[in-house]
Amino acid sequence: QVQVVESGGGLVQAGGSLRLACTVSGLTFDAYIMGWFRQPPGKEREGVSCINVSGSRTYYPDSVKGRFTISRDNAKNTLYLQMNSLKPEDTAMYYCAAGAGRWPLVASAVNYWGKGTLVTISS
Repeated sequence: QVQVVESGGGLVQAGGSLRLACTVSGLTFDAYIMGWFRQPPGKEREGVSCINVSGSRTYYPDSVKGRFTISRDNAKNTLYLQMNSLKPEDTAMYYCAAGAGRWPLVASAVNYWGKGTLVTISS
């Protein structure tokens, strides 16, 4: 049984930082492209970042480029997202995702989703 579990969300002030983590079990972690998606209140889910199986290649949309850093530890089956210079518009439920065969990872190519961790940024 595959389990994808996010942690690290919370409430921070604008300009602050958070580090999200995602632990995965029940699958071959280093065979999957991993990514983070988010869904702001009342809006559609959007991609935040993704990382290839070895960790040598990453992708960020312009909205988070230079502020967010994705990384993975294949020995620990864990994915991370370091978020700096947070803005109120970063407020969202953040989801960890595992997929294969598509770069950058898009929602339609995700095989496994976590249940999400809530990030709230106050102004």
